[in-house]
Amino acid sequence: MNWFNALVLFVIIWWTVLFAVLPLGTTPIAAPDRTSGWRGAPAQPRLVRKLVTTTIVSLLLWALCAAVITSGWLSFRHGALAVPND
Repeated sequence: MNWFNALVLFVIIWWTVLFAVLPLGTTPIAAPDRTSGWRGAPAQPRLVRKLVTTTIVSLLLWALCAAVITSGWLSFRHGALAVPND
């Protein structure tokens, strides 16, 4: 896996983990809007904490994926998953 493939893999993992982490720990504002009842954005979104959490989880998942990809343990060229040579 070259550096470009590793970077693309990290961006895809990071973006997916971001959407998994965003709803964690959010609470709506206490008083809804009087006319619509809409509560809007969370009172304290804690975006910096969520970005740091996303990056740490993404690095761990990326390291696991990179290890599996470079190890050859999961390969479509040889082994049980190999494509037949017809």
